[in-house]
Amino acid sequence: MSPLPAAPRARDVECVAVVGGTVASGLVDLTHDLAALDSHGWWAVVLPFDGAPVCARFERRRPSGSVPRPSRPWVGPPPGSWTSSLDADAFAARVELVREAIAAGDVYQVNLTRRLSAPLPADASMLALGAALAAGNPAPFAAVVDLPAAGVRVASASPELFLARQGRRVRSSPIKGTKAPGTAFTAKDRAENVMIVDLVRNDLGRVCVPGTVRVPALLAEEEHPGLVHLVSTVEGELRAGVGWPELLDATFPPGSVTGAPKLAAIEHIARLEPVPRGVYCGAVGWVDADRREGELNVAIRTFWAEDDQLCFGTGGAITWDSTPADEWAETDLKAARLLAVASPGAA
Repeated sequence: MSPLPAAPRARDVECVAVVGGTVASGLVDLTHDLAALDSHGWWAVVLPFDGAPVCARFERRRPSGSVPRPSRPWVGPPPGSWTSSLDADAFAARVELVREAIAAGDVYQVNLTRRLSAPLPADASMLALGAALAAGNPAPFAAVVDLPAAGVRVASASPELFLARQGRRVRSSPIKGTKAPGTAFTAKDRAENVMIVDLVRNDLGRVCVPGTVRVPALLAEEEHPGLVHLVSTVEGELRAGVGWPELLDATFPPGSVTGAPKLAAIEHIARLEPVPRGVYCGAVGWVDADRREGELNVAIRTFWAEDDQLCFGTGGAITWDSTPADEWAETDLKAARLLAVASPGAA
């Protein structure tokens, strides 16, 4: 495996991962090489939507039901300091461009996002932000990965499973369709979910034994803090010889945050979004290479540090039935609770 240039055998006490109910410390390896995940040891994994993967092997682990108590509480940026990579008018114009592409038959769905950013507080602790998120917005696939040696600082409150693997069994649970509690899902919500289920079935079909890919749950409703989602599950059995590099090559980036067809949607994303997504819409999780197990989230509801800024992404699926006002409102709905945690008083 190829180590990162800035990563000698590390004893940096600042390097830590809290993911999958495990607190990991004692960093011993950092690499971009996904083949490392089929070698040995326990790895924290960060796969940016844009950029090279980062795999970090730790020698010490202990179970934890939550983020460890940080040495100091989280102090976030002022509520009024957040800026958006797209304002409402620019976002609306891009929604219309996606609808034009759908009318032309280029795509069926494109996930359109915007990046929010604010000055990163001095001495900011990702553990402290992770603890604040665990208290204010608990999530089933939460993660904190703080690797200063690799320039990776992430605190995620993701509700979405990208991939879970146990031996040859693999599972994905895409989210598509979001509403506020007490409101109803629309036909658009259901249609966009079914489109992505088909995409995920196709992705897994590239690396799974024929006939093993199935959908045990379709359009299930899941409640999360301040939101209700439509979630489906797709699973299959990996073919012999398929490891993490082949699995991720077939499935990454997650279909729920790209659109359909995936490659065409990614091309539209590159043209329409003014800044790279970075970690947002990638994946964060863990892999136990010895046990051939792992779990990766979809890196939504996720904060990360970049260029002295604290960043956060929000977006949604644009289909023919989308309206600019509704799509903008959905991005606000998804961001509001998280920003209130990161910047108390923001909501």
